[in-house]
Amino acid sequence: MTEINNRKSDYPINPVFLERWSARSFTGVPMPEEDLMTMFEAARWSQSAMNLQPWRFTYTLRTEPDWQKYVDLLVEGNQPWCQNASAMVFVFSKLLTDPTDGSERRPIRTHSLDTGAAMQSFTLQAAMLGYIAHPMAGILADKILAEFGVSAEEYKVEAGIAVGKLAPAEMLPERFRGREVQSQRKPLADIVFKGRFGA
Repeated sequence: MTEINNRKSDYPINPVFLERWSARSFTGVPMPEEDLMTMFEAARWSQSAMNLQPWRFTYTLRTEPDWQKYVDLLVEGNQPWCQNASAMVFVFSKLLTDPTDGSERRPIRTHSLDTGAAMQSFTLQAAMLGYIAHPMAGILADKILAEFGVSAEEYKVEAGIAVGKLAPAEMLPERFRGREVQSQRKPLADIVFKGRFGA
């Protein structure tokens, strides 16, 4: 059993799995780009079916001129708290193979699964470096594709990730403060089934 941050596992696990959480309150302090690249490096080494590595990332830092462009590509409800992040990342997955043997391109069935694994590696590395990395589904996917000139036939926009140092919940707009707690998870008995499948 491991216990950290009001979270408790039933079996012993590395503490980083409990330390990682999706906070919304960021300090707004600029971060070294090298720290962000370390997170991308962890993502690079994620497992991948047939080693196709379908994940792609675009990012900016809050100190860059295009910062507001990235924030504006989030849904309206995410923009107020993301303003104080130190980095913003958009995550894409590649939909089709690029054969080098003359065969036809085919769908990558595991594109989202593999890219999700890369995101988990990214967020766990962020936690190990003392950062919060908050993945978001609340993004404007069509606008992101258009803004970066990416084909919807080639790539899917999977998520955004806000990265930064944790700040007190009081720094958030009031409507977000009550949600600034480490969430719990379903019991293993609800998600793991020996010799059968349970819904």
